[in-house]
Amino acid sequence: MRWIHAAGRGLLVLVVVLTGYVAAGAQAGEPSGSDRGPLTLATAGDLTGYLGPLLEGWNRTHPGEKVTLVELPDSADETQAQMVTDLRDGDRSRFDVLNIDVNWTSEFAAAGWIRPLPRDRFPLKTFLQPVVDTATYDGQLYAVPYVTNAGLLLYRKDVLAEEGVAPPRTWAELERYAKTIAPKHGLDGYAGQFLPYEGLTVNAAEAVYSAGGSILGDEGERVTVDSAAAREGIGFLARGVRDGWIPREALTYKEEESKQAFQDGRLLFLRNWPYAYVGASAPGSKIAGKVGAVPLPGPDGPGTSVLGGSNLAVSAHARHPDSAARLIAYLTSERVQRQVLTRGALPPVRADLYQDPALIRRFPYLPTLRTSVLAAEPRPKSPRYDQVSLVVQAVVHDAMAGHQTPAAAMRRLARELAAISRR
Repeated sequence: MRWIHAAGRGLLVLVVVLTGYVAAGAQAGEPSGSDRGPLTLATAGDLTGYLGPLLEGWNRTHPGEKVTLVELPDSADETQAQMVTDLRDGDRSRFDVLNIDVNWTSEFAAAGWIRPLPRDRFPLKTFLQPVVDTATYDGQLYAVPYVTNAGLLLYRKDVLAEEGVAPPRTWAELERYAKTIAPKHGLDGYAGQFLPYEGLTVNAAEAVYSAGGSILGDEGERVTVDSAAAREGIGFLARGVRDGWIPREALTYKEEESKQAFQDGRLLFLRNWPYAYVGASAPGSKIAGKVGAVPLPGPDGPGTSVLGGSNLAVSAHARHPDSAARLIAYLTSERVQRQVLTRGALPPVRADLYQDPALIRRFPYLPTLRTSVLAAEPRPKSPRYDQVSLVVQAVVHDAMAGHQTPAAAMRRLARELAAISRR
């Protein structure tokens, strides 16, 4: 297997380059030899190095469809830009199958860049069901879930135990503990991913959803964000920065920066993905053995996470879609999904793995994560999602930085989203 590296690491993105063509609806069976061929698969930021061994297993058993791995840039936004540029090249496209962020499915499908897939070719009924919705657009399956994710509230269980309090279930409890307990222990209170990038869109959507609101409806054609619930959710985040229990430094945090702050023992609470729990609990971490995880809190009880993860999709210009579908089936098989978790620390899409006693002993957060995934919601669906996300990031960051009130920010956001929907 030949390895090609590009700068950066981050969102897991697989891009498979194929060398043949078959109709989108082709069934598994035994197609002719021209329907199969070697593959090129690109990934950005395989942080745990798990993917190489998985592909070596595929290469040993599929000598005529060997995979070459390519790495794309660190940032999800940069990765998306590279994919879009390539897909617009039409028949000259190098990218034939893509493992795309769950929220790119609608945009790529609406643009005609990825092809619909036959549902009966993939074991969708074995998946956690909310993840399947992220792979659909306009009622049609356009991708296959590969990795899922949901935000968790990580906390210092040693500190809360010393104070005799349970982990927060509501925003009021989170705010109170972040204001009172954190300073007693020389800690900042709470952080998420608040730099203006895709992570802030996720954090903002979770705050709005947890308060009972929404951002868009009808596949992005209806703007719903100028509501009391949205003002409450964004107001909660803005108040945290204003009152100091969210440090202003957190306005510069992405996933890695926020994970490191928590792992270095500087935060009492952190909203992040499960991989941050694994890192903070690993040998060498300053807080190993002191980390707990619960669902995100909301105004009156458990809040709502946004679904993360990635989906495997086949380019409209794929020359060997049958090989692509076979690789997708391999990567979503129970055996490989188990390795996605055990080797990659990435949440699998197979539901039964979340109830495996041996895996739960090794990854204690799995039951909590399952609860969060089952209650999670996708980010706003829109064929212009990249524009939607950029506007959400900019407006919410201004509100958190104190440049606008939450009410003014939501009115502005509604206007800008409405302008996008009219384009």
